[in-house]
Amino acid sequence: MWDVDGNRYVEYGSGLRSVSLGHAHPRVTEAVRRQLDRGSNFVRPSIVEVEAAERFLATVPTAEMVKFTKNGSDATTAAVRLARAVTGRPRVAICADHPFYSVDDWFIGTTPMNAGIPAATTELTVAFPYGDLAATEALLTRYEGEVACLILEPATLTEPPSGYLAGLRELADRHGCVLVFDEMITGFRWSEAGAQGLYGVVPDLSTFGKALGNGFAVSALAGRRDLMERGGLRHSHDRVFLLSTTHGAETHSLAAAMAVQAVYTEEGVTARLHALGERLAAGVREAAASMGVGDHVVVRGRASNLVFATLDEDLRPSQPYRTLFLRRLLAGGVLAPSFVVSSALTDADIEHTVDVVGQACAVYRKALDAGDPTPWLEGRPVKPVFRRLA
Repeated sequence: MWDVDGNRYVEYGSGLRSVSLGHAHPRVTEAVRRQLDRGSNFVRPSIVEVEAAERFLATVPTAEMVKFTKNGSDATTAAVRLARAVTGRPRVAICADHPFYSVDDWFIGTTPMNAGIPAATTELTVAFPYGDLAATEALLTRYEGEVACLILEPATLTEPPSGYLAGLRELADRHGCVLVFDEMITGFRWSEAGAQGLYGVVPDLSTFGKALGNGFAVSALAGRRDLMERGGLRHSHDRVFLLSTTHGAETHSLAAAMAVQAVYTEEGVTARLHALGERLAAGVREAAASMGVGDHVVVRGRASNLVFATLDEDLRPSQPYRTLFLRRLLAGGVLAPSFVVSSALTDADIEHTVDVVGQACAVYRKALDAGDPTPWLEGRPVKPVFRRLA
């Protein structure tokens, strides 16, 4: 990518992980153009919506029905609403070790950015730790008959412990709650069928987005037919206001999703993402170690979804050191809020990135030796997303 002054950058984490094929992928943009020439939004459903649903369910065979919308928050909130309607229970149990599920009250009220959200709403959301079945069972026992669903990312920075996801499946069944996998990140990057396809554990509901549209606005709620049907008309229960979105079925976004799925399956994109990420992770670790900061610049996560931690002299997470590292990467032509790769990257891009990381780590070492990164910040430090005050 290029900035307004014409400086060129290799970009990582493109579009908050949504652009996994690279910007303006030709097969995706061509599919979008064909639909734009025919109109993008109609008063009645387009046949493209049916075709997109059929394609999605062929790609994610663990799901029986799918409903499309525009963003991840709408999809996860729809899953929560279905779970509450089906179970008649008020509480939502979220995995506390995963950073984001929705901008809606049931989740965002649990963060420091909870202004405008009644405490009574937030009190209905409880939390469980990732990888700890005993703690989750204790939570379900404490709120016996009150928890509508367990919602979590099936995997992100760490692989699920052996038997963990299957154990959650059993707990949800035994306690009568709905198991929801948030596959916004893991969808396609873990496998074409998401983490559920890779690990072989089927949730009741799951949500997909990000990579699904390669930057175009489309997300999906998918899952068991009997649950999904409660969001429609073919049942005798009280109706569920599942989703209402003027732009949810825009044909060009659905065309983009179908093109993305075709590219992934035909060109082995997931395998390429892993191969690129493995080379990048190995290079960054070697560069950091060679500059004596291997314990301070730490690469984490699955190869297709790499992030990095920046630690201070006492090995604590540090925003000032993160700022130093980000600025040195930018100076070398690398824009990397994470090291999440896209399949458009080349071996030369990876080599360039590793070289720039080495240069950044040399400065990082100087700051550690000085015990103060301030002289190298060139401005105020970056800050965490979730904070009460600006």
